[in-house]
Amino acid sequence: MATDLLELSRSLEPLLGKAAPSESFWAGPRVWWGGPLDVEGLALGSVGAVAAALGAHAAASATTTSELVAASFDSIRQLRLNGSAADIWAPMSGFHETGDGWLRLHANYPHHAARLLSALGLSRPEDLGPALRSHTALEAEAAVRRAGGVAAAVRTPAEWAASPMGQAAADEPWIAVALDDLEGPVRAGTAPSSNAPLAGVRVLDFTRVIAGPSATRLLAALGADVLRVDPPQFPELLDAHLDTDFGKRSAVADLGVPEQLARVRSLARQADVVLLGYRSASLARFGLDAASLRADFPHLAVVALNAWGWDGPWADGRGFDSLVQAACGIAQLYGRRAGGSAQAGPAGDGAWRPGALPVQALDHATGMGMAAAALALLAGRPRGIGGSARLSLIATANELLRAGPPRETESAALRGELPVSVRTAQSPYGELSFVPPPLRLDGRQLEYPHPPARYGSSELEWQPDCRRRAPVRLFFPDHL
Repeated sequence: MATDLLELSRSLEPLLGKAAPSESFWAGPRVWWGGPLDVEGLALGSVGAVAAALGAHAAASATTTSELVAASFDSIRQLRLNGSAADIWAPMSGFHETGDGWLRLHANYPHHAARLLSALGLSRPEDLGPALRSHTALEAEAAVRRAGGVAAAVRTPAEWAASPMGQAAADEPWIAVALDDLEGPVRAGTAPSSNAPLAGVRVLDFTRVIAGPSATRLLAALGADVLRVDPPQFPELLDAHLDTDFGKRSAVADLGVPEQLARVRSLARQADVVLLGYRSASLARFGLDAASLRADFPHLAVVALNAWGWDGPWADGRGFDSLVQAACGIAQLYGRRAGGSAQAGPAGDGAWRPGALPVQALDHATGMGMAAAALALLAGRPRGIGGSARLSLIATANELLRAGPPRETESAALRGELPVSVRTAQSPYGELSFVPPPLRLDGRQLEYPHPPARYGSSELEWQPDCRRRAPVRLFFPDHL
């Protein structure tokens, strides 16, 4: 049955009851990207969930516009550093033809690129194409995954639904909430204000790439003290850091060093919210998975993310938005024949190639869901309610697939692009041009408090005055 993506906040009913954003929470056109799926509804509905949760936490009136949402979901392509656009895809990332179909690869991170070549017995990226054409898509997918790389064969929606992975994730809600009773009411932060509803709230950010970092980017804009912690062995890509780490502080910690692990656990003990985006098995070795954190620090609101869902053979597997699109059938639905005409036909005919959503919508919508879950969990603390929430990219994809195309009366896409409102600011890396957060609070545009800090430059500690005052907010010139 088709679902209304504007009602995504229903996943938070265990915490918020029937709370929902008002019917007028956004202004602007309903469709702008166009295409076979309601990507606009997914974007608007996920931001609407944040608006509903924010109203419950701080009684703030949060609204948005189609222009704000569209720009935020495409923030990496709007970003400029000293006038230069971000370099989004590495050479080996993208769709590749195999002996019987297509494979999507993600090799942006150097360690994933190295594992990809190793899996296929290659020493040079130039040999990738011929090697893949000597394998089936499923053979290549399995080989790369076994080597710790990241790959997904392009499947049809029906093929994914029939697979063990697809069946395991089919019934997952967009946000799964687990609640319990706290020993008493807990108040996080200072008294919320319309300018900084999360003033004094401490957020420990163990996420990377887009989904989790876009959630904590928004929480930082709302006034939280967000400390992002990355492993020194696998640093974040610079463009990703510049795109998603506005308003945060950035630290590195080697969890294999006992002293550093102890400091991170001390941070968690003093935090209000922890967001997790690493594989559960990896975090569990250090007692930093959701279950361990909630057992050790019952006051914490823990929000966790993975790619493929929480049950089934890929539950702890590596994955990215682009790969989930490929595996679950979205890439097939967006496939095109030579010349640009849309065609949902089979791969391998020499004139067809798979396609992708107009933006990394699974990442951004899941990130908005994580932010909404964190806000909803914070709203429950004064009532003595604690808990955790978990999301996955595939659950977001399932919502999009179930919804189908926009309603027929709303199916005409705009001609031309929506106007983009751009900010500029000096960062440690140079001048940044960027788009603002996708919210207005009580009619006033929400802004990021400061540009991204230099990567890894922060200490493993909370700001000492975090709970006594709201952060200084910097507003940047608005250029259309």
